[in-house]
Amino acid sequence: MNEILKSAHSGWRYVVLLLLIAAVFQALGGWTGKKSYSEGNRKLNLFTLISAHIQLLLGLALYFLNGWFRADSSAAIARYWKMEHISMMLLAVILITVGNARSKKGADGVAKHKTIAIFFGIALVLVLVAIYLMTKSDPSRTFFGVS
Repeated sequence: MNEILKSAHSGWRYVVLLLLIAAVFQALGGWTGKKSYSEGNRKLNLFTLISAHIQLLLGLALYFLNGWFRADSSAAIARYWKMEHISMMLLAVILITVGNARSKKGADGVAKHKTIAIFFGIALVLVLVAIYLMTKSDPSRTFFGVS
């Protein structure tokens, strides 16, 4: 069961990453190009939100099943998994959730695109930094490799 969850969590990150990148670039284009906010924009943002929440659930299952909350914080790898990874990813999911909710309250398309670009953009940076730090803390893991 643990290996299935680990593989699902490692593989699903690509779905989240691709949707997040697409949503950020689409929002930046809409914001700078002063474009209207379409149903396609809304669906991409919603799929990004859903994929991030699925990833969060998979990650929380791994966190508690593997006992990372009990890990010794003095070791770099344990500290990363116990505190750093979960904190950054939880913050990224919160930013995606808040950004999606706030975009619905935007007065026009440009405001909606701006909100998505800012919140999803910060979340994207957090996800990339967390993945990078994972490769630094755990040499057995690679940035693009499923582990």
